[in-house]
Amino acid sequence: MTAMTDTPDLTALPAATTARRDVARTLYWSVRRELWENRAIWVAPMAAAGVVLFGYLIAMAQLPERFPAERPGHHHAMSMPPPEAPYAFAGIVILATAAVTGLFYCLGALGAERRDRSILFWKSLPVSDGVTVVSKLALPMVVLPVVTYATIVATILVVLGLSAAASAATGSPNAAAVTHIDLAKMLVDFAYFVVTATIWYAPAFAWCLLVGGWARRVAFLWAAGAPLALMVIEQIAFGTSYVGHAVAERLGGGLDQSFSVASHAPHTMGAPFPDPLGFITSPGLWIGIGVAAALIAAAIWLRRTRDPI
Repeated sequence: MTAMTDTPDLTALPAATTARRDVARTLYWSVRRELWENRAIWVAPMAAAGVVLFGYLIAMAQLPERFPAERPGHHHAMSMPPPEAPYAFAGIVILATAAVTGLFYCLGALGAERRDRSILFWKSLPVSDGVTVVSKLALPMVVLPVVTYATIVATILVVLGLSAAASAATGSPNAAAVTHIDLAKMLVDFAYFVVTATIWYAPAFAWCLLVGGWARRVAFLWAAGAPLALMVIEQIAFGTSYVGHAVAERLGGGLDQSFSVASHAPHTMGAPFPDPLGFITSPGLWIGIGVAAALIAAAIWLRRTRDPI
């Protein structure tokens, strides 16, 4: 009897492994379905990159006038922007577009299936509400950052190529400043910022996902109106603006927490550099993660209990 009790159940391990594989496979195909149904996830960053490149082509035609050759004895280096500025601006535009796309996707992710009543079909499949909600959250938290970073890299490389061509065509010494850009550092900084901004936006994505699944219509007004109402009530009742500061800080993408500014930088505005320790030890990061977890749990419960509209 003792020997039988001490013998491990060898059939339990394969069964547990198979269950995990089934969940992973279901999650994978759920994410693929979401991506197939919401092509704006990859179209929007590419469209933003197209706008940036179009503007840069127009600027290249005016390169001699906008960046005249430096006259001997005349130094204006302090008034000139750093050579990385155009590429940083291009990346920020693409990142901002991706953030807005992710927020609007989350607003409609759970509400759309209630409105078109496809939720009845999806609930008939052996897919849990948790897997469904996580698969929807995976688009702005996993897929969109990858697409965004790939688009940023491609855009920066194209702009660098155009800048080199303009430098060779015009002979402008300022246009030749592209040779002094630390491309590897710039790409690493963007990769770091894409990751930190995605984590920082987690509670905003989860909030939009929850409100989108709860509201019967005008989900955007509910998602934006609730924080705005709290801001107005706080200002009138207490004369403070803690809610407004928290919302503004959250929508800022965690830039102040993930980067620091070197006071001894050669440029007048200083040079930001990654600060992972400051980001990890930021109270706002862990508060946001806790709020996001609670909102995701509420969204799962909401999908389990809500009926079609």
